[in-house]
Amino acid sequence: MFKRSHNNSQPGSRPPSAVEISPDGVLAAALPRVGHEPSYAFVALPPGALTPGIAEPNLRAPEAVAEAIRSALDDVSPRKRSVTLVLPDASVRVFVLDFDAFPSKAAEAVPVLRFRLRKMVAFDVEQAGIGYQLLSQSSSECKVLTAVLPGPILAEYESAVRQAGYEPGAVLPSSLAALETIDSEEPALTAILGSNTLTTTISSGNDLLLYRTLDLPATAGERSAELQRGIAVAAAFFEDKLGTRPRHINYAGSEPRRNFAGSIGETELRVVPLAESPSGAGLSGAGSTRTSIAGVAGALALHGLAGVR
Repeated sequence: MFKRSHNNSQPGSRPPSAVEISPDGVLAAALPRVGHEPSYAFVALPPGALTPGIAEPNLRAPEAVAEAIRSALDDVSPRKRSVTLVLPDASVRVFVLDFDAFPSKAAEAVPVLRFRLRKMVAFDVEQAGIGYQLLSQSSSECKVLTAVLPGPILAEYESAVRQAGYEPGAVLPSSLAALETIDSEEPALTAILGSNTLTTTISSGNDLLLYRTLDLPATAGERSAELQRGIAVAAAFFEDKLGTRPRHINYAGSEPRRNFAGSIGETELRVVPLAESPSGAGLSGAGSTRTSIAGVAGALALHGLAGVR
C-alpha cells in the first residue's frame, strides 16, 4: 500500500512472496507457481527482539530479525528476491480521509496527503512512508484510505529485509493486508489482534466504513476489558451504519480464536477465522500453530491495495 513519491509501481503488482514481522516471530509465504497453493514457514524471535510502535526504534535486535527473515523465506523458496513486507499495526497509522477532489496522479496526490496529515500524526510527515487507495469518488467527494509511518521505522524494517538477502517490493500494515482475504461483497466486521493492539474494521465491498486501532494494556484484566469495549463499539457502529447487528466477527491474531472469543464477552457474536491455517506440512516452524496466516495470505492477493517502497 505504501508509496514513496518516486515509486512508479502499479496498484496490485505485488511480489509472489510475503513476510510478516511481529514480536512473536517471522511468517513467510510464497506461491511456488501461478495456480498453486502457497507454502508457509514460521521462525520465532527471541523475546524483546521487536517492539512495534511509532515513537522509538522497533528492532531491538536487528541481526536476530534479519536472520529470522532469511530463514523463513529460504524455507518457502520464493521465486524472486522481491517480497511484500507486512508490518505490525502499532507501527503504522491509518486514516480514511474525505476530499472534495483528489489528484489522479501519485506525484500530485502524495503532497496533498502530506499536507493533510501534518496535524494528524506526531512525527515528521515529510520523511514518512505514505500509501493510499481511492475508496470512492463522486463529482463532489472523494474518500481516500491513507496509511503513514515514520521514515526511520520504515527504513528499519526494509534494512532487515535487505540484510536477509531480499528486497522489500511493497509494504502493508497487517490489518489491511489481512482484509484482502475477504472476497465477499457483504459487510464484514473484522478484528485483528496484535501483541499490544486491537484493530477493528468494517468493510463493505471495496469500501471501508471503520478502521480503529486500540493500544491494549499489559495486565490481563485491563486487556480483557479493553477488548470487550473495542468489540462492543465496533458492533454498535456496524448496527448504526448498516441497520443490522453483525452475526459474526472475522478474526485473526496473536492468540487462539477460542481464547479471543472468551475474552470479548460477546455471546451472540460468533468468532470465525479470517483465514484458515493450512494443515499438515503446509505451515512449518515451531510455534506456527498459534500463527494467523491472514496477513501474508492477503499480501499475496494480486488486487486491491498498492504497495509502498
